[in-house]
Amino acid sequence: MSASSDMQALLRLMAWLSPAFPVGGFAYSGGLERAVHDRLVTDAAGLEGWFSTLLRCGTLWNDAVLLAAAAAANGEGETLAELSELGLALAGSAERHLETLSLGKAFLSAATAWPHPVFEALPKDCPYPVAVGAVASAHGIQPAQAVAAFLHAGLSQGVSAGIRLGVCGQQQGVEILARLEPLMAEMAERAARANLDDLGTATVQADIASLRHETQVSRLFRS
Repeated sequence: MSASSDMQALLRLMAWLSPAFPVGGFAYSGGLERAVHDRLVTDAAGLEGWFSTLLRCGTLWNDAVLLAAAAAANGEGETLAELSELGLALAGSAERHLETLSLGKAFLSAATAWPHPVFEALPKDCPYPVAVGAVASAHGIQPAQAVAAFLHAGLSQGVSAGIRLGVCGQQQGVEILARLEPLMAEMAERAARANLDDLGTATVQADIASLRHETQVSRLFRS
């Protein structure tokens, strides 16, 4: 890939995973709001631990593997349909299902500003990581780079949610992102080499928090 192509890929990745990209990610906390309510996460250290666990063996890891698999599908419609079904089936709660499906649809709708035949190959109901992986691959973005950017965007949104929930301040939030940077890079590289047999989570408390959030009366977020 030429230097100009590399620059173009970087700019597109920055646009697609920017907080300004109209997917509505700010409306979701992935169960964090319930975890704060139940005092599973009470401070900056707890917030960092929460995200570190999700990266290593939680929903962020599964999303990273799905994204890499979608990138490897090279726009093949049947494979992308199967990955989408799998991604939606892996959603551990109704809210998690709503979150990944809503973000996926919003992402694809906005990303059509960069036309490509891959949009015709993707199913109507497409989870967020599959949508990002397929579109990124179609535009020549390397899987590890796409996964790294996706994880960074997810963690940035999570830290923002933590700040709004009063768990930490803005400076502490930035420090969390800085400390998690090596782990994000490591998990992105691992996901790029992984296959579907590597899917799986071991985050029972996070899954329960997501389920319990469905019945939480007073809340800021949709998940």
